[in-house]
Amino acid sequence: MAATTFSASGTIDAEPAPIALDWVATALLIIDMQRDFLEPGGFGETLGNDVSRLGRAVGPIAAVLAAARAMGLLVVHTREGHLPDLTDAPPAKLARGAPSLRIGDPGPMGRILIRGEPGHDIIPELYPRDDEIVIDKPGKGAFFATELDDVLQKYGIENLLVCGVTTEVCVNTTVREANDRGYRCVVIGDGCASYFPDFHDAGLAMIKAQGGIFGWVADSAAVLAAMAPIVDD
Repeated sequence: MAATTFSASGTIDAEPAPIALDWVATALLIIDMQRDFLEPGGFGETLGNDVSRLGRAVGPIAAVLAAARAMGLLVVHTREGHLPDLTDAPPAKLARGAPSLRIGDPGPMGRILIRGEPGHDIIPELYPRDDEIVIDKPGKGAFFATELDDVLQKYGIENLLVCGVTTEVCVNTTVREANDRGYRCVVIGDGCASYFPDFHDAGLAMIKAQGGIFGWVADSAAVLAAMAPIVDD
């Protein structure tokens, strides 16, 4: 019977150039794939957005997530949301959403972007396993006011495979924060999405510009090719 093993490292065909990663020092970071952003009736739709545009990222993320789980990579999910009393939400943020529903208002999936409410949780297709890390963040970036940096350092992580929504907001902010902290980020282009296609394209372009000023960009097929197992007869 054939045995399946994985290489200790892999090279991803990325832009602006291929990048070699040590898998032991690499984590998959999935940003804010939450019901409030992706499903009808959530915060995203109340702002007038076409939430189906975010659904395009689900398949590519699911494929990379399955590969990461098979390899034993560290998997980290993030959720943007606030405490029920909104003490961690600044007034300037709470003002967003007018004239529609705002953060904390009752919605079809509970109070919008409030921790513990159904809409705050991650979509079923990408739901975290019990052994995966979930970071609840009050801001756009996953490092702001969270334990993410401590977690990554604990596991010896140097490289991040980043995907999620939205490309130009929480993904871009997190990648910039990670870059400032010394992490190498490979953003999975088709594993990210935006309500605004032009913003998605611009968000990816900014990351890989000037020789990869914030990181690298690759599609999921290239990432999966680098993660492919070795089958021994």
